[in-house]
Amino acid sequence: MRSHRPAALALMVTCAGLLGGQSLPKRGRIVEDTLHAASLERNLYGDTPDRLVFVYLPASYTTNANRRYPVVYLLHGVDVDARQWLHMTTQQFDMRSAMDSLVAGGLVREMIIVMPDAHTRLGGSFYANSVAAGNWDDFIARDLVHFIDAKYRTVARTESRGLAGHSMGGYGALTIGMRHAGTIFGAVYSMSPCCTHMTAAAGTAMQAAWPALASAESTGVMPASPLLQHLVALSAALSPDASRPPLFIDLPFVTVDGHASVVDSVFRRWTANTPYDMIPRYGDNLRRLRGLAIEVGKGDDGVSPAEIAELDSALSVAGIGHTFTTFDGGHVDHLGVRLTGAVFPFFSRTLVFPN
Repeated sequence: MRSHRPAALALMVTCAGLLGGQSLPKRGRIVEDTLHAASLERNLYGDTPDRLVFVYLPASYTTNANRRYPVVYLLHGVDVDARQWLHMTTQQFDMRSAMDSLVAGGLVREMIIVMPDAHTRLGGSFYANSVAAGNWDDFIARDLVHFIDAKYRTVARTESRGLAGHSMGGYGALTIGMRHAGTIFGAVYSMSPCCTHMTAAAGTAMQAAWPALASAESTGVMPASPLLQHLVALSAALSPDASRPPLFIDLPFVTVDGHASVVDSVFRRWTANTPYDMIPRYGDNLRRLRGLAIEVGKGDDGVSPAEIAELDSALSVAGIGHTFTTFDGGHVDHLGVRLTGAVFPFFSRTLVFPN
């Protein structure tokens, strides 16, 4: 099912009204925690396996010691860390205040929000298992879930766990969701996901990038360009090679006569981990979800709206129930509005809450 309605600005107005009214909402809290992740030990880039995690606990968590809560895991994008979710000054968004207001207004039910830090030396993990960068899929789906269920009063069931993310995190929500749908996570929401197709990497706009990246790989010098740095991080996630220091990557293209030519063996490793190409393999998993949602801004300059639309079509052809939403906005400028107006209400409707 598709929806092309603009972002729900009315919900933000409602939240602002609640915050400024005479009766302020009851206050939840943000807990700063640290998890030692066995899945990230001995990664080749020297990134610490001790990962920062922010946890939003709703207001009743401290007053009702017998109550348990569904959990939403929220994955951030590349070149930022988990603090992205706490405060977005330019969008007048504050995670604690937003969630408190949504609950007070009856727009969402009380839930725990978990925000892990996946920033790395390369700028991001892409939430994939990698012999070079560490096993980030295992970190999210195994280590982090076990840690949160053991330490906090969660409803520790698949149908009460949601997974969401933006950009790199949107990609992670899709790929981790596909692998663990119906066993670990019961609902998935992907915001402006990157890296959904290999066609983007092979396109004409990328032709100049691959020779430059090959030069960086051969010299072992990290490129200065943010685009090339992101491609190094993506290569470390999808085609790592522990035998090729210091970048530890294989590239899906080589330069032939000044043009990028496909390396089939590496290219297949990438397509095995891009959501569009993963649908046939993981379709049965996706059908076990209680809900699947994907969205993108019509003016997004960070990912291709047309490619997200192709992903929507491929899901529909495969008979996988989902919603696809476009909105008037870019890659990050409506992030707070989308969280409050779409993402958290989606999980409030979709996850199973205790009676």
